[in-house]
Amino acid sequence: MSAPAAPATNAPVRPELFPGQVVGTTSRALVVTALALFLLVGFGLRAYRLGAESLSEDELNKVRAVAEYRERGLTPANGEHPFLMKALLAVSIVASEGWNSTAVARRSPQLQVSTETAARLPGAVLGALTSLLIFLVTRELFGAEVALLAAALWAFDPAAVGFNRIAKEDTFLVFFFLLGNVFWLRGQKVAEEGLRKPEPFYWATAACFGAMMASKYVPHFLAISGAYYYAFQGVPATRWRMGKKRWLVWFAVLGVAFVICNPTILLPGTWQEMRTFAGEKRIGHDAYEFLGHLYGNQMTLWLRGSPWYFYYVFMAVKLPFMVLVGCAAGLPLLFRRRLGDGRYFLLFWLFFWFFPFTFLGGKFTRYFTFVLPAVLMTSAVGLCYLAGLVARAVSKRPGGPARAGYERLGLGLVALLSLFASVKAAPHYRLYTNFVGGGEARAGSYFPHDEFYDASTRDIADAVAALAPQGARVASETPELLSYYAHLAGRDDLRSVSLSDRAALGEFRPGDVVVVARGRRYFSNDELTSRLEAASQPAANISLGRVPSARVYKLDDATFGAFEEVVGDGIQNHPQ
Repeated sequence: MSAPAAPATNAPVRPELFPGQVVGTTSRALVVTALALFLLVGFGLRAYRLGAESLSEDELNKVRAVAEYRERGLTPANGEHPFLMKALLAVSIVASEGWNSTAVARRSPQLQVSTETAARLPGAVLGALTSLLIFLVTRELFGAEVALLAAALWAFDPAAVGFNRIAKEDTFLVFFFLLGNVFWLRGQKVAEEGLRKPEPFYWATAACFGAMMASKYVPHFLAISGAYYYAFQGVPATRWRMGKKRWLVWFAVLGVAFVICNPTILLPGTWQEMRTFAGEKRIGHDAYEFLGHLYGNQMTLWLRGSPWYFYYVFMAVKLPFMVLVGCAAGLPLLFRRRLGDGRYFLLFWLFFWFFPFTFLGGKFTRYFTFVLPAVLMTSAVGLCYLAGLVARAVSKRPGGPARAGYERLGLGLVALLSLFASVKAAPHYRLYTNFVGGGEARAGSYFPHDEFYDASTRDIADAVAALAPQGARVASETPELLSYYAHLAGRDDLRSVSLSDRAALGEFRPGDVVVVARGRRYFSNDELTSRLEAASQPAANISLGRVPSARVYKLDDATFGAFEEVVGDGIQNHPQ
């Protein structure tokens, strides 16, 4: 890549690239009002019925790690993941318990905060605040108009809302990455202006990146900001130069912040957990269902695992249509010099995410959380460009307020379309499927594991509790999660086993229960569930909203024969 031709500053978006846009006319009052609205509505979407869906298997592990911290202090529990997120979860859970013990909550049970809500609330808060960070980063790169649209797209996007509503590390990773780059880009601007010292911004960046690393172990993403910095070092006029001493201090600050935010890294047991996880010994299932087919889902399978086009299909069917239009228009613009030097930041971000995740064999849709802001920022660039073209075509005046009004009206409608999509999908945002993907009729059929994400387990446990006789065995692909909700349903007598454990299934008898949940189809259970579905009708059907999500079978004399035959073959072919 050739070095930028302009001095190393974040040059404002040039009017000729956005014909019709009146650059720099957005008032401070309008910006503050719009951002406040985005934050409030974005948080409302993320917090709406936050406990409506059951904990997932991964989320239950986080809740149990918090319980262990509270009982025993810092331990290596769930040590394959960093500590910062679990610390915030602990604060939220303790606060929710304090609230639930108040007289107000005791008198009004509907005001009590569930464990599900408490575990997800930190992510919902940081997810909503991410809109502000996206605005600040995008404003430095492309100006306030593009920044406002990018912030709105994130606030209202159903995929972003859905990812922020699960207690996983990706939301925290994005938040601290963006916060670090707010300081990084500001440090660049301060260094170029030469009016004050940029060092405080450098150290703030390092501290934020330490928190980012304490959210999820992905050090290679530091290369995004590093590559952007080095893209300017070949320009003789640049003043944004760290030097060796500053870099040493920078990494020292990062390391100290990382340890402060992730003290469990000092425990030997944590390193053992990380080694086990890195060796892919924590993978509990042998496949991922994508577009109705089963694929191996390990990182080291590379192109033999989940298909390379996994995330491209996700974009095509899960992003609102106008966001896709903006991406199609914005991506070519990133290669045009008239967009300014800020385009390099987005290009590096997109490259350092899409290149490895296209070829790695292990994929989950929640990994897309990290690159989604860059995709939405690219879309905002494209939509602003298209709005300028349309405004110039329809406006009878060569410029001025009329043309700007047309632009803002069009961009506002685009943001409202994303908001409408999220409102329509609420509270099961991950099921949102745009009309390109077939709409609600195809919801849950593309990425069932991530679209359902164990969200119906509480309802499944209630159905099992009503169906199962005393001491019955229950087979599912989430036995510990089902036991957790069976306990809440008052059925500690049930014996929960894995549907893929053929030895345990060999002990089943008529009266026992089998749960077939969408998103939990694997090579290990595919034949069994197919035969069971062909031989009988479920005793209970469970839905997530209006989308079927699970079937519960109670074995009887008619169906037990087919079940026993498949289980017997499985035990012979796969002895324990």
